[in-house]
Amino acid sequence: MTFKPVDKKLLAEIEVACGRGIFRPSSHRYAEEPRGRWMGNVGAVAAPRNALEASKILKICSDSCVPVIPYGGGTGLVGGQVGENLQAPLILSAERLTSIKDIFPEENVIVCEAGCTLEDIHEQAKKINRLFPLSLASKGSAKIGGNLATNAGGIGVLRYGNARDLCLGIEVAFPNGEMWSDLRRLRKDNSGYDVKSLLIGSEGTLGFVTAASLRLAPVPKSQATALLFVNSPKDALHILNIAQDFAAEGLSAFELLSGQGFSFIQETMPNVQLPFSKTPDWAILIHLGFGSARNAENSMIELYEKICGVTLAYDGVLAKSQKESEALWELREKIPEANRKIGAIGSHDISLPLSNISTFIDRAQSELSKIGQFRINCFGHLGDGNLHFNIFPEAGKTKDQYASQRDVIETLVHDLTTGLDGSFSAEHGIGRSKVKDLIKYSSPVKLNLMRKLKDLFDPNGIMNPGVILK
Repeated sequence: MTFKPVDKKLLAEIEVACGRGIFRPSSHRYAEEPRGRWMGNVGAVAAPRNALEASKILKICSDSCVPVIPYGGGTGLVGGQVGENLQAPLILSAERLTSIKDIFPEENVIVCEAGCTLEDIHEQAKKINRLFPLSLASKGSAKIGGNLATNAGGIGVLRYGNARDLCLGIEVAFPNGEMWSDLRRLRKDNSGYDVKSLLIGSEGTLGFVTAASLRLAPVPKSQATALLFVNSPKDALHILNIAQDFAAEGLSAFELLSGQGFSFIQETMPNVQLPFSKTPDWAILIHLGFGSARNAENSMIELYEKICGVTLAYDGVLAKSQKESEALWELREKIPEANRKIGAIGSHDISLPLSNISTFIDRAQSELSKIGQFRINCFGHLGDGNLHFNIFPEAGKTKDQYASQRDVIETLVHDLTTGLDGSFSAEHGIGRSKVKDLIKYSSPVKLNLMRKLKDLFDPNGIMNPGVILK
């Protein structure tokens, strides 16, 4: 497909269809992404005020073969929000779609537009003593439309599921000018194909999400957090089994942290005080949440005693207040920030069957040692099998000095992951960075079906070209 750049004729046509004020000033933020790996171009920025305007814009662009880059909060980590190698694409921004359309406390449902940030939704849920379980470090800027487009995960997947599991209904604009609004708040609906679930996770390649109906959850009456020190990921997995048997659904988060991550925080944020004097090789961050019938703090103490009784943990920090609990989670959220300051040679968002995780870590470390000397920060959502396996240069060196090894390292990690029945893309999506991996590791049958779906929804290929499929 040969695309055309945004021109004055297209802009005038969009303005006639949607009215004055539809465009926003262009800026560098629409052409950048957090890790600085991709730089795109911006022809113009359109910010629709509703799904109808979005559908009109998409139809005009499709008829003119002008590429469209859907834009939420710009927090994606695989380049899906950047129009790389496109001369002058139209950026379709959700920044004006910021309304909370309705809240149904008795149903545990909130209906909101795609430009609401995660933090906005958390605050609205809090007002009615409810919880929106999707939680990410970028909650202040990540938009729910982008979270749905990437089927975002985060720390609460163990108990509540991914973004797809939290979405009851969706409103989407399509490139043929049609708009589909199904914001019904149904937990059971077997009336045909599940189109909603297909669109969630499609990364803006099939349509543009404008609103959604989302599941809320009761706020646990009693909560507790602990940071426990362990000798190995294998021991951490044993603790996970014990914790699940002990707390059942009360176990809402179970994170694996490496000592290297804590060291990076010390190196890049010297003013941050760590809650221990000696950095552990490995740690787990556990969160329990129960109804009023069970005391989480007492349960955490009992769980800690069980774990220590079988010598799986050797020390730890049990939060004694909400403030201390928040401090432990803030420490967890500082790890990606510290990673960015150090500068990774390669960042890998992978998932594995739980029983294969310790094997993967051992093999990956062994194979990488044959290539060179690296610092490895392996951390992530152990409870759902999602690891962030990130490779960094030796102290005193920069990632640029390892540029020739980056592809070799990525291939090693992804080959090992898929060889152990894992996925090379757990929660960040495919974007632009993993298109070749999708072709390499996916079934030809799956790829053929995906291409047919792309052609059906977007016959002119204007929606986020270069993302997922080429």
